[in-house]
Amino acid sequence: MSDFTLNAELRSDIGKGASRRLRRLADKIPAVVYGGNEEAKSITLHHDEINNMLDDEAAYSSIINLVIDGETEEVLIKDLQRHPFKLKLMHVDFKRIVRGENMEANVPLHFINEDKAPGTKEGGVMSHQLTTVEISCRPRNLPEYIEVDLSEMNIGDSVHLSEITLPEGVELVAFMHGDVEENDLSVVNMVPPVVEEEPEEDADEVDETDVPASEQKGDEGDDAEEKNEE
Repeated sequence: MSDFTLNAELRSDIGKGASRRLRRLADKIPAVVYGGNEEAKSITLHHDEINNMLDDEAAYSSIINLVIDGETEEVLIKDLQRHPFKLKLMHVDFKRIVRGENMEANVPLHFINEDKAPGTKEGGVMSHQLTTVEISCRPRNLPEYIEVDLSEMNIGDSVHLSEITLPEGVELVAFMHGDVEENDLSVVNMVPPVVEEEPEEDADEVDETDVPASEQKGDEGDDAEEKNEE
């Protein structure tokens, strides 16, 4: 598991106006830490520090050591708010990790051996329905990602949630709160290749090269007919 550390400061100036000033003047962003047995804390983060950390996919599904004014808390990223068109973060929600208790997290799916699948060799195309899954586990069992093996897929085949091989100590949240069959979503499908149909020629359009020369009339043919008449 990757090791991530992020620095933060407690924030006392709260409100929309304060948040706007924070982003504009100090290149910082507001965030909140909640969960566990403690009250929620409002904090500030250095925008570029967390933005650079998020370049690593593992940061989204790993326990982060959040250092707040010198004190460290273990947290997960639960929500991110981004600017609608600028490459900037606006707000981050962190949830505390409690050792010895189950936690829920979204982890990415890594699809492997697609090139070895019989369907791929026949021109089939993988259609991914899910790219992440929500899991429940103890903090020590949290995986950075879960692999989905596609090596046996033929055209028309699907892989469902129930067919994913989970790491030890990991459960799918989808199967914890309802009927397994009802929540057994498709993860990836192998669909046939798209075949483009050739446009049909218009039967009314005739190429002059297909018409005998004797039946073709041009300017020269018209001139010859006029001379014969004279």
